[in-house]
Parts: sequence; structure tokens; C-alpha cells
Amino acid sequence: LFPYTTLFRSKMSTSFAYSDTRAEDLALMLASDTHLGTLNCSKKMQPYVYTRNKGIYFLNLAKTWEKLMISARIIAAIDNPKDVLVVSNRQFAQRAILKFATYTGANYFGGKWTPGTLTNQNTKKYLEPRLIIVCDPRSDHQAVKEASYMNIPVIALCDADSPLSYVDVAIPANNKAIKSIALMFYLLARETLMLKGTIPRTEAWETMVDLFMYRAISDKKPDAAEDEEAADDEAEPEEAAAVKNFRDGDAAEEDDDDEADAFAEGDEAE
Repeated sequence: LFPYTTLFRSKMSTSFAYSDTRAEDLALMLASDTHLGTLNCSKKMQPYVYTRNKGIYFLNLAKTWEKLMISARIIAAIDNPKDVLVVSNRQFAQRAILKFATYTGANYFGGKWTPGTLTNQNTKKYLEPRLIIVCDPRSDHQAVKEASYMNIPVIALCDADSPLSYVDVAIPANNKAIKSIALMFYLLARETLMLKGTIPRTEAWETMVDLFMYRAISDKKPDAAEDEEAADDEAEPEEAAAVKNFRDGDAAEEDDDDEADAFAEGDEAE
């Protein structure tokens, strides 16, 4: 019976539809340094730590992937996507949460959190979401605390040193690196859309993970300035050549006039 039991277990482990992309997702997580934690580790995050090397805690990517799938199922279970609120105070996560909200139809709240957004009905940006997703429970502690007052479940990307107070679903991941943040929200958005049937599982998602990565606005300015300087440098030799030709032409005309005057004076002398 042992071989049949092993075969049954292997079939059970690969029976889920989303398990087809598990190996590729784990490889992407390794490439984006999702497994790299911090030098400190909170007590509640110890079950998600795989090992410690040179003082750095390494997160277990198998549990990261499992928590991603669970979180996607929770998000997909909400009928109205506008009832999902994505929050982040971190600069590197602004583009990631904006793209996540764009593709899934969720609400987006980036930048500094306005106190009373979930608890004070007199504020202009008062919201009543059914679910909140935060990038870092430490930097977004105000949003997490207000969600606990209103009994709103919270999904959070948690690093090795993140506090898990009032966090319902913790996704162990590096929430400080640009590539890791982008990949986490990319995978979460992709799995949510697949569960809702928006995109098929048999085909790869056309959207690239690069669109979720943070990019500074000033990155394009030096390029444009360099192009303008190059165009000016190219234009300056042409202008100089034109001026030189113009001056040479004037000098030639003056020489011709002098020769004509001298010839006319010679004829008068004769």
C-alpha cells in the first residue's frame, strides 16, 4: 500500500490549479530578494523564518507563496472590488499599490495616512472598506489601528521584524526592496484576477512585473537634457560653418569690387 499512498499524496499536492505556477513564482521571489529579512526578528514572525546566516534572517518562501494564495482568495471573495483598500506610506510601494488597484479595481490610498479616514465620518476622505491591504504594518500602523477599531480585516506584507498586532493575514516577504514589493503585489493581482476568471490560467498574464516597480520621476530628465545638449552641439558646428561661408562670401565680393575699381582707374589713366 505504500506506493499507492505516495502516489495519492503526490496527486493531492498538485491537484490545485494555482500550483502549476508555484516553481516559477518561487524562482521570481528568489531573484527579487523576497527571502531576505532583517537583522532582527519579532517573536510572532519566527515561524516564518527559514534560517539565519551572517546575522540576517531568511524567510521561508514556501510559506510566503501559500499566504499569497490565501490572500488572493480572500480578496476575490469580496463581490465589490471597491470595498478593498490598498494602503502604503512607503515611497517604493506607491506605484505597486496604484497598479494593483488599477488592475483589480480596488481603492488606493497612497502617501501620508489621514487620521480618522476609517473612524471619523466628518473627514473628507472617509472610507468604509471591507478589507485593507498594507505594505508595512510598522509604517502604516495608523491605518492598521483604525481598521482594528472598525473590525476590518488586514492583509499585510510582513518582514522579519514587523509587528503582527491587528494583522489577520501576514505575508512574510521583504517589504523594503523595490523588486520584492513589486513582485508581491504583481503576484497578488494576477492570482486575484485568475480566481475571478478575468484572465485564464492556461495563458501567461500579458502585464509585466516591471510596471509595478518604483521608478523615480527624475530618471527621465537627465536623458532629455542630454538629448537637448547633443542637439545643440550638433547645431553649433552647422551654424558656425554657415557663418563662415557667409563671411567668406562677403570677403570674396569685396575682393571683386576692389579689382573692378582698380581696373576702372587703370582705364581712366590710359
